Amino acid sequence: MLDKSAKIYVAGHHGLVGSAIWNNLKERGYNNLVGRSHKELDLLDPMAVKAFFDEEQPDAVILAAAHVGGIMANLQYRADFIYQNLQIQQNVIGESFRHGVKKLLFLGSTCIYPREAPQPMKEEVLLTSPLEYTNEPYAIAKIAGLKMCESFNLQYGTNYIAVMPTNLYGPNDNFHLENSHVLPAMIRKIHLAKCLNEGDWDAVCKDINLRPVEGVNGNNTHQEILEKLAKFGITPEAVTLWGTGKPMREFLWSEEMADASVHVLLNVDFKQTYDAAQKNADGITEIRNCHINVGTGKEVSIREVAEKIMKEIGFKGELRWDASKPDGTLRKLTDVSKLHSLGWHHKVEIDEGIHRLYEWYLKGICINHQTI
Repeated sequence: MLDKSAKIYVAGHHGLVGSAIWNNLKERGYNNLVGRSHKELDLLDPMAVKAFFDEEQPDAVILAAAHVGGIMANLQYRADFIYQNLQIQQNVIGESFRHGVKKLLFLGSTCIYPREAPQPMKEEVLLTSPLEYTNEPYAIAKIAGLKMCESFNLQYGTNYIAVMPTNLYGPNDNFHLENSHVLPAMIRKIHLAKCLNEGDWDAVCKDINLRPVEGVNGNNTHQEILEKLAKFGITPEAVTLWGTGKPMREFLWSEEMADASVHVLLNVDFKQTYDAAQKNADGITEIRNCHINVGTGKEVSIREVAEKIMKEIGFKGELRWDASKPDGTLRKLTDVSKLHSLGWHHKVEIDEGIHRLYEWYLKGICINHQTI
């Protein structure tokens, strides 16, 4: 257990998970927290990261910073996803080691698992068959990160733990129509379609003033706004989403991911993450797959989630699917047995989560509109 006075650096503390982790630590009485915005510290710059660690000398590090996005972004910006994530990990984990950080928590993703992995996915299915093509560069970067933690622990006796969250959603999520996670993107698309359907242009303008769409905001003409939103499948009559809606997904409320992360940081050591009795045919002990899945262990189809969001928002138009676009991996359900054995279980179910997130989204639009 880290002392309450321990200095903890949360990399990515303004992000979806990082901000939730920061708040969770505060609630538990950990107030000696350090964070830097991207403008203050570029984690891609090794000299800047070294200077930061020289100055701050943190006792513990939570690496929640990453370059993330949805299927379209992963397809189009493959080099960015592998290069930026590898570079961030190299810099932060490397300087953590050089500065004697006592505990490090690395956040990855369940996209590390093979496309055809047996369901639910246990930690040991890692590297057993090919990855999903659409997010292969990102997955390889995250695999490298967890293997780096594992390897430092085995060679140098460090205490770096890697957690692999399932699909996350929650406060401070990214609602970009192209680059965000699937659930917040659907919430925004269906919200905008409802506003158009009801002729509520004031609400449409508030939304796109806060989050402009490819340079189009509330100052553009109604026609220009309609044309731009239609590009993303948003019309007064219908919302068109990528794929068939058939893929199954597991969703975890981001504040619960934060709680699980802090639980692991404070209560789990590396030696608890693997079976010490693993031996190969030559009698050599093999220690691998020490990462921890973090999820609910429950899945729902993308179509079902979209229908739940339609009901929550009250959009009366159609829900359509563009089957010419990729679905991605068909199932990605995690086996959370290891996490449960380490003392943590989820509480927020998908219906409650969608309700909470839509309320948060609407509140954000209102607050920012009043500020403007």
